[in-house]
Amino acid sequence: MRDETFMRVMRLLPRSALSRAAGSIARAKVPAPVHRALMRGFARAFEIDMGEAELGFEGYPTLADFFARKLKPGRRTVEGGERVVSSPVDGAISQLGYVKSGQCVQAKGIEYPIGKLLGDEAAAHAPLAKFEGGAFATLYLSPRDYHRIHAPLGGRILGYSYIPGEFWPVNRHSVRALEAVFCLNERLVTYLDTPAGLLALVAVGATCVSRIRASYDEAIVTHAGEPARAHRYDPPIPIRKGEEVGRFEMGSTVILLFEAGRVRWADGLGPEAVVRMGMRLGELT
Repeated sequence: MRDETFMRVMRLLPRSALSRAAGSIARAKVPAPVHRALMRGFARAFEIDMGEAELGFEGYPTLADFFARKLKPGRRTVEGGERVVSSPVDGAISQLGYVKSGQCVQAKGIEYPIGKLLGDEAAAHAPLAKFEGGAFATLYLSPRDYHRIHAPLGGRILGYSYIPGEFWPVNRHSVRALEAVFCLNERLVTYLDTPAGLLALVAVGATCVSRIRASYDEAIVTHAGEPARAHRYDPPIPIRKGEEVGRFEMGSTVILLFEAGRVRWADGLGPEAVVRMGMRLGELT
């Protein structure tokens, strides 16, 4: 009942306008004492460990900069070699498994089609059938988490697809109550050629996630009123395992999709398991 009540409230809200307003506020420069008080209040409310942040409060001129803060060097270890899949983010596992009949599990009793998640095959840079039977993982980032996204394997960035959409929340209430919510929201899909074959890394927008930015291409900034687009890099862009791929301006969700028969998830991982960037999630078969 709680999930249904939450979603009834969210349906009444102007989610896109709310997210746009949140972004404008986050990027606004306000008097330093007010700004620092806001950041300190946010950090207390969400129990953010500022000991890990690259800079102190005074080093972030806007809330958007604070949300997308870097970590101090050495705060995360990227585990294993090139045959180990590491977590691209700090967060918690929402779902983990293997694509069946073109569907991923969103929550108990709810599935969604990967074709709808990724868009058409021309935009996906490869036949969607490549992902049938492949490993998938859904990772949720809360407001307290480190908001940057890193490569779970090394390789080459082949291209990306930007898919405009809505701005529903992606917390546990939403994923248990709104079918195919990840397919409804704005998405930035980055395609990588890795030792595990093709990897689709999907950054999903949400309410108050004003923007998603790509680190490999400064021109890619979402929620800017632009239409859907896809681009292929020629030549592809090399990327090392653990290197930054992009960042959220506020927490959201990342979905990983691998080719069939290429990745096996580690034993003991499952929904609600806490992960940190660089942590071992699985390995190549």
